[in-house]
Amino acid sequence: MQAEHVDIAQFLADHAPFDDLPEEAVNKLAAQIEIAYFRAGTEILNYGEDIADLYVIRSGAVEMYRRDGDLYNRLTIGGIFGSMGLLMNRKVRFPAKALEDTLVYCINVKLFNEFCDEYEAFADFFEADGNVRLHQAIVEQADSNDLTTAKVKSLLHRDVVTVAKDASVQMVAQLMTQESVSSVLVTDADKPISDDPDDDDGQVVGIITDRDLRTSVIAEGLSYEAPAAQIMQKDLLLLDSNAYVFEAVLAMLRDNIHHLPVVVKKKPIGVISLSDILRYESQSSLLLVRGILAQQSIEDLAHYARQLPNVFVRMVNEDANSHMIGTAMAVIGRTFKQRLLDLAEEKFGPPPVPYCFIALGSMARDEQLIVTDQDNAIILDNSFNEELHDEYFQNLADFVCDGLAECGYKYCEGEIMASFKKWRLTREQWKEQFAGWMAEPKPQALLHSSIFFDLDGVYGRNKWAEELKRFIATQGRKNKRFLANLAANARNRTPPLGFFKDFVLEHNGQHKRSMNLKRRGTAPLSDVIRVHALAIGSRKQNSFERLEDIIEAKLLPEGKAQDLRDALEYIAMIRIRHQAWQIEKLDETPDNDLEPHLLSPFEQRNLKEAFAILDKAQNFLKFRYSANTGMK
Repeated sequence: MQAEHVDIAQFLADHAPFDDLPEEAVNKLAAQIEIAYFRAGTEILNYGEDIADLYVIRSGAVEMYRRDGDLYNRLTIGGIFGSMGLLMNRKVRFPAKALEDTLVYCINVKLFNEFCDEYEAFADFFEADGNVRLHQAIVEQADSNDLTTAKVKSLLHRDVVTVAKDASVQMVAQLMTQESVSSVLVTDADKPISDDPDDDDGQVVGIITDRDLRTSVIAEGLSYEAPAAQIMQKDLLLLDSNAYVFEAVLAMLRDNIHHLPVVVKKKPIGVISLSDILRYESQSSLLLVRGILAQQSIEDLAHYARQLPNVFVRMVNEDANSHMIGTAMAVIGRTFKQRLLDLAEEKFGPPPVPYCFIALGSMARDEQLIVTDQDNAIILDNSFNEELHDEYFQNLADFVCDGLAECGYKYCEGEIMASFKKWRLTREQWKEQFAGWMAEPKPQALLHSSIFFDLDGVYGRNKWAEELKRFIATQGRKNKRFLANLAANARNRTPPLGFFKDFVLEHNGQHKRSMNLKRRGTAPLSDVIRVHALAIGSRKQNSFERLEDIIEAKLLPEGKAQDLRDALEYIAMIRIRHQAWQIEKLDETPDNDLEPHLLSPFEQRNLKEAFAILDKAQNFLKFRYSANTGMK
């Protein structure tokens, strides 16, 4: 091969889609490529003209236009144009003009078609648009993850065992022994089946486990003739048979339960136990939560928390998706809070008035990762008397926030913590606070709204957190001026893409030549999704679940919400894998700052597509939400 062909081959091998071709194929292309040069301002392609080549930019820059003359794209070194025309009747679809003195490689249509026929990845690059390529990457990632595709019904290996509510506890024990099960469901044949499609409990009214027999019968000296209804657990958490295994895992983590009845059309078909889950998949995150609840001091908890990075890395290595990892990390974080609050009440005594300790931000959204600080607050009963009660809650909040810091959850630099008196308010005061932020959406109020409107009850009267969610959803939806301002605020953090769609990196400081995937990626995506969720009155907190509501409400043009979901998943997983790599390979403190050269060309291309989706979504906010004209 001639020297100039070697140079061309090396160039192609460094750029998509040629980097996926075998070496001999790249060499074949290099030997047949023609070279063209265009002075700055030269029209390269005109709309509707015949086109016979695919163009690859070796040096310079090219602008592409829509047929109406609007700028469509700007391309620089490695950029490709002309493919759309080759695929559509060989007519130019997007005119092109040299922005600078430009050198291009020309691949004739015969060779282009030959390579499309022979190499699937090469054809996919041109025949699928960027969003489709990103979606395909997400699908392939999900397909490799058994946890996201396996359903709980696959864990059921026997018929459900039930007893009537009036059966004696001795009969229950005998049945459990006979069937070798650790739980039975209790049914009430007289209970009418609800007409509410969301009320899927059918005639199952309770569950009895072997623990109930120990604690409620033997330990209490209860008569063996007592009815099953007397010892059964009534607050059942049911799982549909189509739920995924990871949803069962998360439900057990969230509520610290060991048995989950599984139903089909209101009828129980089995019970998933903790041992079933343990046999099926990694138990590391489950065991960590159980271990947290067993710790007896802040020092014990801090020591125990050292396992958290290994749990995080293990989930990443097991190909868990970002929703699973974010939820598991949030559940673990909540459990640390809950145990610290247990210890605080042991130290300071019972609370003088009821309260609810709430999580905010990423923990409330179930999107927490390994790098996080603590955002929390307290909802107090309306009977709270500052003079009589505030000292108690100051001590309690300090104990919890200091304990969390000991466990690796950094203090919030923005002072969003319950240890600050301004974030310990009564139920009515919180509503007044939120209403005030929506009525006067100044910058600070919008910043606080972006944090506090993602909230979740962690400890105490958690139903008060649900009341606040309802209040936010109801009031936010009606306030168009607030939504318009929140939408404008959601456009402040832009994705790190330059005009030429290259990555924009930090130029100075500790993170020089890197980009922050949280500040410029996942966080602004969550901001965009939150605006849409508030606009439809969704009470969901997790961004993926909010997108489901947004899709159902048909708020966005078809396919746009799915694009947001793919973009969030892709950026989040790049961020997660980067942190896991820092922990596992470099033994470094993980962060959100990624140097893009560490990614493969395929990953870089898809990451740019994900950022481009964010960019378009932020631009869409300008048209969808307007303070002057109201929502369209």
